[in-house]
Amino acid sequence: MMAKAARAAAAWRTYREVTKPGSPGLMTRARAIPRMVGAAMRGRYPGLGKGKLALMGMGVVYIISPIDAIPDFLTLIGVADDFGVFLWLMAALLGESGRFVEHERGVIQARLEEG
Repeated sequence: MMAKAARAAAAWRTYREVTKPGSPGLMTRARAIPRMVGAAMRGRYPGLGKGKLALMGMGVVYIISPIDAIPDFLTLIGVADDFGVFLWLMAALLGESGRFVEHERGVIQARLEEG
């Protein structure tokens, strides 16, 4: 029960962050994800460590993998674990991509001020 509440709270925090005035919007964050992953892998974005990136990758693999920790034939429980991983992954990606967009904006601003 506590895990469900924690996932719901994380989803709510992500929703509030995405809809906050002045914050990067949902589509801006979604389009930034591939750039963020590439920058993190090249070491150009210090906000996302390789460990967290690996956890996100494992989350994607878990969701698309036919092998589950809790089999889907246990209908309610089997689907709930996949959905929980999905919620965590989306909250983590959207939250981090928002910070990445702010990072990019800061880098661009610094370059403009130099030139």
